Amino acid sequence: MYRSCRKKRLGVAAVEFAVVAPLFFLLLLGMIEIGRMVMVQQIITNASREGARIGVLDGATTANVVNTVNSFLNGGGVGSATVTVTPDPPSDAGFDEPVTVTVRVPFSQVSWLPTPMFLGDVQLAAVTTMRRETAQ
Repeated sequence: MYRSCRKKRLGVAAVEFAVVAPLFFLLLLGMIEIGRMVMVQQIITNASREGARIGVLDGATTANVVNTVNSFLNGGGVGSATVTVTPDPPSDAGFDEPVTVTVRVPFSQVSWLPTPMFLGDVQLAAVTTMRRETAQ
């Protein structure tokens, strides 16, 4: 009797796998994509902060700020970002005036997946504003 019951259930595992596998892989790829997005967001936030720290110093130039940000991004494995410094050049800001560094990167250029499924059109951005440190 046991063998006859077993013969009737030969294809059950394959059917269960066919039902569960797409959901499992969708969940797995979604976790990879969201994890990469959080990682890149943290990297560009830190890069904008480092750029702003350079931008508030005396004698700071836009090129110095952009090079600092790009160096930080390259160290984190993020390329092709757009860096904006306001005011341009940052030395135009007077004492205690703000210097803002904005870093933007399209998620589609930093995704680990060949074609992002959920976040393909998302533009990641980080903005840091610090007050200028200059002698009055």
